[in-house]
Amino acid sequence: MDQTFHTLEFHRILEKLENLSHTEAAKEQIRNLTPSLKESQVQKDLRDTTEARTILDQMGLPPAVGMKDLSDIITTAKQGGCLTAEELEQTGIMLTGVKRYKEFLNRCKHLELSLPYYELELDPLDELSRAIYESIRNGRVEDFASRGLKNVRQEIGRLEEKLRTKAENLLRANKKYFSDSFVTIRNGRICLPVKKDYKSSVPGSVIDQSSTGSTLFIEPAVIAALNGELELLRIEEENEVRRILYTLTAEVEENLPVLEKNKHFLEKLDFLFAKGRLSEEMNAIEPSIHTDRIIQITNGRHPFMNPETVVPLNFEMGKKERGIVITGPNTGGKTVSIKTVGLFSLMAQCGLHVPCEKADLCMNSQVLCDIGDGQNITENLSTFSAHITNVLKILEEAGKESLVIMDELGSGTDPAEGMGIAIAILDELRHKGCLFLATTHYPEVKTYAKETEGITNARMAFDKETLKPLYRMEIGEAGESCALAIARRLGMTEDMIEKARNYAYGEWESMNHPIHDSKPGEKQFQSSKGPRIEKEKKTAKSNTAMKELFAIGDSVMIYPDNKKGIVCRPVNEQGVMQVQMPDKKIWINHKRVKRLVAASQMYPENYDFSIIFDTVENRKARHKMEKGYQEGLEIRTEEIQTFHKKQ
Repeated sequence: MDQTFHTLEFHRILEKLENLSHTEAAKEQIRNLTPSLKESQVQKDLRDTTEARTILDQMGLPPAVGMKDLSDIITTAKQGGCLTAEELEQTGIMLTGVKRYKEFLNRCKHLELSLPYYELELDPLDELSRAIYESIRNGRVEDFASRGLKNVRQEIGRLEEKLRTKAENLLRANKKYFSDSFVTIRNGRICLPVKKDYKSSVPGSVIDQSSTGSTLFIEPAVIAALNGELELLRIEEENEVRRILYTLTAEVEENLPVLEKNKHFLEKLDFLFAKGRLSEEMNAIEPSIHTDRIIQITNGRHPFMNPETVVPLNFEMGKKERGIVITGPNTGGKTVSIKTVGLFSLMAQCGLHVPCEKADLCMNSQVLCDIGDGQNITENLSTFSAHITNVLKILEEAGKESLVIMDELGSGTDPAEGMGIAIAILDELRHKGCLFLATTHYPEVKTYAKETEGITNARMAFDKETLKPLYRMEIGEAGESCALAIARRLGMTEDMIEKARNYAYGEWESMNHPIHDSKPGEKQFQSSKGPRIEKEKKTAKSNTAMKELFAIGDSVMIYPDNKKGIVCRPVNEQGVMQVQMPDKKIWINHKRVKRLVAASQMYPENYDFSIIFDTVENRKARHKMEKGYQEGLEIRTEEIQTFHKKQ
């Protein structure tokens, strides 16, 4: 089913619907939405969508309700935990939303619909909502939540002011002791920023120090006692706040059944109004749904095509025929048409409206699709193989209550065999008794559809004069690919058109430009107007190939003298190489040299050939240079390479 959803783009419908919902539960329900197989359920779901759409059209959007983290709040209350001020405030916001939603649904009752009566299931819990509102504000417990809390916070305020006044007096009296001209709070205590050198001049407790250590934050002894009193007051404040939170949490716990019921129906209403909003955005209507194997669509529009430019689809099947074979030119709208039929079927069985003027849609046990290029690189399947694999799976699953949609039937292989396979598939679908739609280009398939009971042809209209598809389906008539007409209008010569027609249909038609095939060699290729390839000028052998002819250290024979030597340097670009003879080194063309024994067979890997090719004087000089710089020391030699054994 997931493959069908993606093929027909139903997953995009669900994504759009999810974006129109607000609660996480509604979004989850939408993500898991699948076509229902129960006719009564589908009809009820469609009625709910219609009522939601009617309310939106007549009364506007319902009030949004904050449902953030409500599940966690309910769980905490159930487990006997203490809700925070933020959680209680969120509960109060939800209850306020419930009250507004209830009032909105009450105003909708004059529309004489059933959906507004969901308000009977909503309880705003006015007393709990009022208690939360009076005690919690901006994520904290308000001063007026209790008389005790108000008194202790007032006392804390007076004591903090007294402490600050004393500390500031100390600052002004001894400015040279302090690094700043203001008091600071460190670890919840009022402190003075004392320079390190004056630590002993300010009696008190060091609470903290600066990052550099040059400033100490000291709580003066004269205000330490007052700081102790302040801490006791803050403990008293915290205890009173916690008592209030526990009291409110207990009230929430007492009303948990009502809160859970509110949550459930708000999420349900959120889901229903999301469906209504989707219908409104698509300008859709409620389709008629039934179990008769009939599909009728009047002026249907694919949901993701521009409604201002799309040509409406008028489609009907099931009264006389179980299958329709659609033909016509590429880009003529065949695929969009069959996808629209399949998508409408899925949407209707999920309780969603469909964008058209009128629709009578049958229930389907499943919608099976083979659309698009099914090439699977990871499984090494060609387009044809992937299509056939999918088609065989469809034929195995299809039944009398299935809707099967196949695009480009029999494509991707030899035309004659593809045609035969296409007809065999259609015949199998006909015997299965399912409804099916298929697109093709094969003329033999058109003939089969015309002559076979229960199957009919359809075509996508095409204007041969303008080369423009009309995107209009015409049921009962077979279409043409129009490939020759399109090719002629785009500039293909009449010779080529006639030859193509002959190969396609096996007979010549009267044309003004007869074709005379050229004899081999008689007709030259025409020059291209495009760019030309510049070929590399090739030499007898590349430099790399030359060097690979001989390796340093190879034992060789010099002709015509028939003298033996050892290769000093490999062949260069001119085809010349250097060979060590018994008494001298010579340069010679490689064509006069024949390898006797390869160096790899005579010397170990990394062998130092300077032993063979270098003089004793040079070897001694090189040995001295390895120990360090030697003034006036020269080495006169040709480059010696180290042999590396080829792997």
